[in-house]
Amino acid sequence: MSQRPPESQTSREFVKQSSLYQEFLAEREEILKHKWIESERLGYDIGFERALLDWIRKHREGWRAARRQQHGVSGGSASPFAPPSIEKPGAQA
Repeated sequence: MSQRPPESQTSREFVKQSSLYQEFLAEREEILKHKWIESERLGYDIGFERALLDWIRKHREGWRAARRQQHGVSGGSASPFAPPSIEKPGAQA
């Protein structure tokens, strides 16, 4: 097996400061909150996977829209996780 070279401190810091990683952490925090709320409501631990899927289905779109608005981004997507917009053939701007 080949071993990876150790990561430099600067590359780890770069990742931690990246907008993609920050967005991931914010979304993960919301999923964990949802997991706690739903587990309390149901009286048992629903687990991360169930919470993740439920949060994506029920809350992700609204959360991302509110986040874009909060960060003052108009048009386009503020989230690096959002799918790219695809223009339809023949569509005019």
